[in-house]
Amino acid sequence: MVQNVFRSGFLVRVAHTLLTWIITVILFLHNTSLRRCEEQGELLLPALFFLLVILSVLLYFAVSLMDPGFVLTDSVKGAQGPNEEMEAMIPQSSTPRLRRCGYCLLQQQPMRAKHCQTCKRCVRRFDHHCPWIENCVGERNHRWFIIYLLVQLLTLLWALRVALSGISPAVTWELWFRVNGFLLAALCVVGVFSVVVVVLLGCHLYLISINCTTWEFMSRHRISYLKTCRDEENPFDRGVLCNLWDFFCICRTVMWERVYHRNTQNPV
Repeated sequence: MVQNVFRSGFLVRVAHTLLTWIITVILFLHNTSLRRCEEQGELLLPALFFLLVILSVLLYFAVSLMDPGFVLTDSVKGAQGPNEEMEAMIPQSSTPRLRRCGYCLLQQQPMRAKHCQTCKRCVRRFDHHCPWIENCVGERNHRWFIIYLLVQLLTLLWALRVALSGISPAVTWELWFRVNGFLLAALCVVGVFSVVVVVLLGCHLYLISINCTTWEFMSRHRISYLKTCRDEENPFDRGVLCNLWDFFCICRTVMWERVYHRNTQNPV
């Protein structure tokens, strides 16, 4: 039972929620800019900050609990009958042979999909398994993951500014640490997470702009449909603007076999 609790991600989600609200309470209880606004009757900024924290928590749970794009098993596909995707997955003369998943009941794994050892499922357009959300980041939740990171970064930067505003001077170092101890702890946690989110967001936006996933970027030499390409060649890249438009504005399952076949047949 304990193992099931850990595997379900329950403890990770509880830890994230508790940490978020503990830091929020610290920022509101100490003599920060938020507290001073409340005392002066100016409730707009405190209310906006509180709503932003709630939004970040809701987005966290949405991304964490959302289906990242799990691939249906062959038995389910067979029950639904042949479809356009199965026809598109038939290897063309110039298309590398599609892989058979050794873990799932998949005879043909869709292009850009990968089996996640933690989730024990194949995920479409697999990017990575994020231990902080205890879920894979894939085709269906990747854009929401980016939106969550943007909201989280805005929340963290605002919290960083609020925490700095509450640091009070003192006569001695010992008294200073005693007075500002909780705020300093919150400041350290928020600072570390801010750096992590900035780096993570920057990396993801770069990869999105070239239509590449973290898995493809890190394991290019081991992926059948990429290891035959030149070092700088990406058969899915349509240019920065088109890549960003497709990622954020197109909400559908993409048959990457067709995209790959078309781009390798007609290289630009």
